[in-house]
Amino acid sequence: MSASGGTKAIVAALGANLAIAVSKFVAFAFSGSSSMLAEGVHSLADSGNQALLLVGGKKAQREATPQHPFGYGRERYIYAFLVSIVLFSVGGMFAIYEGYEKIKHPHELEHWYWPVGVLVFAIIAESFSFRTAIKESNHLRGSLSWTEFVRRAKAPELPVVLLEDLGALVGLILALGGVGLALATGDGVWDGIGTLCIGILLVLIAIVLAAETKSLLLGEAAGLDEVHKIEAAIVDGDTVTRVIHMRTLHLGPEELLVAAKVAVQHDDTATEVAAAINAAESRIREAVPIARVIYLEPDIYSESEAAKGPDPEAAPGGPTPTPADH
Repeated sequence: MSASGGTKAIVAALGANLAIAVSKFVAFAFSGSSSMLAEGVHSLADSGNQALLLVGGKKAQREATPQHPFGYGRERYIYAFLVSIVLFSVGGMFAIYEGYEKIKHPHELEHWYWPVGVLVFAIIAESFSFRTAIKESNHLRGSLSWTEFVRRAKAPELPVVLLEDLGALVGLILALGGVGLALATGDGVWDGIGTLCIGILLVLIAIVLAAETKSLLLGEAAGLDEVHKIEAAIVDGDTVTRVIHMRTLHLGPEELLVAAKVAVQHDDTATEVAAAINAAESRIREAVPIARVIYLEPDIYSESEAAKGPDPEAAPGGPTPTPADH
């Protein structure tokens, strides 16, 4: 997944959220609407989240060091996980608390046209941000459904922005509904109920983000298509006859580690084996350009040993699993 598309979506969301946050706080100051306060904090938290994603993307570009020989690609996952924490605590829990307080101690809205006008403006701005995120995601989504795209994406930025923008739009509709019902009935409890619903929504989105980024932090294998391309690239049918077992691991969204034990002919010379492995590495990089770190171990394939089944000690984590979506 290209980082450029994610950055464009982040910048669009950041600009929209900063403008919206200011307008919401102004509306809260004039109207006293708890929905406006919760939504203002939500937009402020979203702005901070987008700043975190930009910082993570920048830090991930650092060169590898002796202490971190595989580079800093996973910084993007760490900062995406921080986003879920901020969204849960600053956005979700604050809104739930504010909604509870407003339900317990309701008061009539003042200057109702402020929150209504700001909500309409915010919906337009968030729709622009959401449209940008959808457009950038469609370049990479292919035939995947939106759920599959969020679950399978190795780069966290676009899924995070998509979920944030979706949550923001639904939250704005809830806020508009709460304010509208409060005005129609003269009962400020509805404003509190709308705020409470916003908080629950943000907590749910934060949990989804945390689960997805946790899986990326733990380390995910390449997708099935990439695994098949790598396996096909390794075997040349001459010196390298098959893949005995293989592990893949994303060191970052655009950097893949490949480690495999490959079968070679028993009568090949060391020079021939070395040349075949070098050629296999070149084919892998051509087939899957993000395969940056490759380790191939030559071995002699044994039918009798293979018939015994997978060896739990053959590689860390037990028998080679079939790559699956988290």
